[in-house]
Amino acid sequence: MQNKQFNKLNTKQLSIAVLLTGIAVLFFSCANKIEKIKELSSADQLPGMEATQFEMIQSDSAIVRFKLIAPRMIRYDQEKEPFIEFPEGIEIEKFDGQMRIVSRITADYARYLDNEEKWLAKNNVVAVNEEGDSLKTEELIWEEKKGKIFSDQFVKIIRKDQIINGIGFESDQDLMNWEIKKPTGTLYLDVAN
Repeated sequence: MQNKQFNKLNTKQLSIAVLLTGIAVLFFSCANKIEKIKELSSADQLPGMEATQFEMIQSDSAIVRFKLIAPRMIRYDQEKEPFIEFPEGIEIEKFDGQMRIVSRITADYARYLDNEEKWLAKNNVVAVNEEGDSLKTEELIWEEKKGKIFSDQFVKIIRKDQIINGIGFESDQDLMNWEIKKPTGTLYLDVAN
């Protein structure tokens, strides 16, 4: 009889222990999820502004200098390093004083770093200058302050009479004075006059 009471007591204690363990696991599991939700919904990581079919014109002394077109723009201004993201691509046109396009850059993705005044363009980047020379690469950086663009990736420059391949590239922002750091090959084209 005493053995039956002991088993009942052990069973009750075991049941209570299992129940308390279950409650503790559930409580800590929920606490972790709540912390994760708070972390994910932190204002620092939420966009400050979002726009679709975004178009912006930058001018200086009433003269248009740049035109930017993007299907989607997301501004993260609460980040430690604020930035603007263009996840669906971008097109930037640069104009001269007579409103002629002197260069154009397109990419499938772009990011503008506010504090550094620097652009990062990625995936199918194409830059074209006034003479029709085009640069193709997978990553291009444009430093607005310095007025230069560069890449350390594979690049291809297509001109009327040649195609030049190489690794690394640097140029002014008009793509007029450019240099390939490590040329890997040039293909000369026979252009009839």
